[in-house]
Amino acid sequence: MMASLRIGVVGSRFAAHLHLAAYRRAYGVDARLAGVTSPTPERREAFASASGATPYRSLAAMLPHVDVVDVCAPPAQHEAVALEAIEAGKHVVVEKPFTGAFGPPGGGPGAGKEALLEEALGSAHRIVRAARRRGVVLAYAENWIYAPAVQKEREIVEKTGAQILWMLGGESHSGSHSPVYGIWRHAGGGSLVGKGCHPLSACLYLKQVEGRARLGRPIRPATVSCRVHEITRLPGFQDRGFLRTDYEDVEDYSQLHVTFDDGTVADVYATELVLGGVHNWLEVFANNHRTTCRLNPVNLLDTYNPAAAQFTDVYVVEKIGTKEGWSHPAADEEWQQGFYGEIQDFLECCVSGRAPQSGATIAHDTVGTLYAGYVSAERAGAAVPVPVAPLADLEA
Repeated sequence: MMASLRIGVVGSRFAAHLHLAAYRRAYGVDARLAGVTSPTPERREAFASASGATPYRSLAAMLPHVDVVDVCAPPAQHEAVALEAIEAGKHVVVEKPFTGAFGPPGGGPGAGKEALLEEALGSAHRIVRAARRRGVVLAYAENWIYAPAVQKEREIVEKTGAQILWMLGGESHSGSHSPVYGIWRHAGGGSLVGKGCHPLSACLYLKQVEGRARLGRPIRPATVSCRVHEITRLPGFQDRGFLRTDYEDVEDYSQLHVTFDDGTVADVYATELVLGGVHNWLEVFANNHRTTCRLNPVNLLDTYNPAAAQFTDVYVVEKIGTKEGWSHPAADEEWQQGFYGEIQDFLECCVSGRAPQSGATIAHDTVGTLYAGYVSAERAGAAVPVPVAPLADLEA
């Protein structure tokens, strides 16, 4: 008999709809969207109508009716929502960024970056510790880890005993759709946290895979060097109207250099400065092979459209900007970017009790690396140790 799970979603915007599409594609587990809660009644009702879920005014009202809580709320709410669900004995899926530091009223930059690092790590530790104590599955919804290209590279690393020497990757586009992005007290940072978390988590994941395959233990981050900039707020910036520019107190460019505990390295770029759609990529340079993972754009299709109006009802690709001229329409964007894979893994883990590929260790190490990056940036790029928790505190 197929196992059955009732899913409750917290949030009703972009991430919630991506996850909805993935739940509908799940197999081997009867996953039913049973509830949704969101502070905006109109959006809550609209999501309920689209998904068939029951709308609830609060998380507390929804909890008795679900088995899994999918946290798609703004980042500043992740910890509170996750802890409430965990204490109720529910499995939890937490959208990226896992958690963070949101600083004093008025914005995170008003606080020293070391204090923000401590705040972020404290939040991550509280979530992980609660999930272990209650014996529930804690899944970190980092879709890059489940992208088919990254999963194929995982297979290559595992089966060939590869040693990864250097990784280089990035995520960029023309600016987030989220109304709270650009406000530190809501988002917990800018490009580094909001976009850099994706390629960074993939790098951390592949080094963990390599370490477990070759050494019997995960290879983890050791130090980080970082620079961040606010390019669109420069006095000389000329705004032509193509980039989002209404950032209140966060960076729109970041570069992160990570050294691992085996001495190898990774470089991660993340910006809000790129036109022409989302640019997601990861290159892996190993001692026995080289791989380029292309998440977006992917040229399965090359389409020329001489008149934008013809494609009014045709989805091309996220943040393309214009549908006129040549483009690479996404044949199945959610699949190629790993959304189907992550939800499938999480549902199977909730039924079997096994740990997800993207779970507590990846989540905790990502938070620590990102916020140690802000400490480094405050010190003009000086190397800063990444505080990693003992594996015994993260894994069963």
